[in-house]
Amino acid sequence: MNRPSGPPDRADTIVETDIPARLDRLPWGRFHTLVVAALGITWILDGLEVTLAGTLSGALKASPVLQFTNSDIGLAGSAYLAGAVLGALFFGWLTDRLGRKKLFFITLGVYLVATAATAFSWNLWSFMLCRFVTGAGIGGEYAAINSTIQELIPARVRGWTDLVINGSFWIGAALGAVGAIILLDPAVIDPEWGWRAAFLTGAALALLIVFMRLWLPESPRWLMTHGRAAEAEAIVAGIERQLRAEGHVIPDQPLPKVRLAARRSTPFAEVAHTLFQRHRERTAVGLVLMAAQAFFYNAIFFTYALVLTDFYGIASSQVGWYILPFAAGNVLGPILLGRLFDTLGRRPMIVFTYAMSGILLALSGALFAAGWLTAPMQTLAWMVIFFFASAAASSAYLTVSETFPLEIRALAIAFFYAVGTGVGGVAGPWLFGVLIDTGSRVSLLGGYLLGAALMMVAAVVMWRYGVAAERRPLEEVSRPLSFLD
Repeated sequence: MNRPSGPPDRADTIVETDIPARLDRLPWGRFHTLVVAALGITWILDGLEVTLAGTLSGALKASPVLQFTNSDIGLAGSAYLAGAVLGALFFGWLTDRLGRKKLFFITLGVYLVATAATAFSWNLWSFMLCRFVTGAGIGGEYAAINSTIQELIPARVRGWTDLVINGSFWIGAALGAVGAIILLDPAVIDPEWGWRAAFLTGAALALLIVFMRLWLPESPRWLMTHGRAAEAEAIVAGIERQLRAEGHVIPDQPLPKVRLAARRSTPFAEVAHTLFQRHRERTAVGLVLMAAQAFFYNAIFFTYALVLTDFYGIASSQVGWYILPFAAGNVLGPILLGRLFDTLGRRPMIVFTYAMSGILLALSGALFAAGWLTAPMQTLAWMVIFFFASAAASSAYLTVSETFPLEIRALAIAFFYAVGTGVGGVAGPWLFGVLIDTGSRVSLLGGYLLGAALMMVAAVVMWRYGVAAERRPLEEVSRPLSFLD
């Protein structure tokens, strides 16, 4: 690796390096396992947040202080998602400018303060404000973390790793369900204090994550594009030494290099040109995949507890028991199907999981409308549906984070998350809250069919325009904007 003399952060520095090839050839070791753990726990945190909001809906409605309606619950869910949308855009922009590691702590701090404040809400507007800021912190996490996954994990296992980390959301969902069972039990704690304690649990978990992230390095790929090649070299060399100390054999042989013109930032005009001209087909795929899964997931899951309480008569304190098997299906989907995204390929597996999710939701919706399902049967149906939908949703993040250039990766993830969630996610919980308030199973079926149709459309778009990115270096899937021939 060589670079001319001059300040390490000069925007006109030329960097010639084999760092991407070295990262991709690494054998799986303790370092990669720790990356999965440190990043996956964030999605556990997100899962805990979303599940608490859903399972606590009954307690929020019964609270003598809040006295929420079903529409209020849906509105609060939309506020959380709206915050996530704006937070993703702002923090995604900062992630590409300031680096992945700095944003890990900024966004986590925002989340920690806001979720703790939620516990002290006194009316709908204070609750919505706290949920909005909490969402902003979590939304910012999406860009920083998905960028880091792509840039640190070897290409041959990038798909499976990404799906497993994103799928760990549902471990948090299970924890949230168990926590809600305990904290909403009147024999354990007054329910008015129980829901407040539930949100404080999220803040406590965030403190744990702070310590887990301290050892994570900055992305060497981000460093090299910012002219900080010496720092990138030191990080990669350190990882290699650690793996050799564990007994792994890493051949000392020449590897292909990339030659880049370092930059501090990328102008918005170039970002727009990349998204809407150079890679417009990829942009269309990303938007459709993200919007479809956002509506599908958020509309159904944010109102999951309301369906159980309003249509099946399940007590709000017992909703957690029904979420546990649902969460299990969501965790198992990415784990069991994830390897196929690296072997059979991105296009066939994404098409398959999206299509299966849509078909099964339409079928279960029809059975629900006909009144043929009991609460356990409904839970089993959702468990099967989301076994596929969890892998599909995670693959949407995988797609938008590996098919765009390194210099705008975090902002691209944020853009697709923001637009997809804004179009498909924010309106979903509100719409389903209104449909549930009608008390009509047929009306709710219309919402389910809309979600199913969106997933089917996404499957068709992916089949037609999807990119085969499996086992390929990121720099080959999408050439860096700063690449020099």
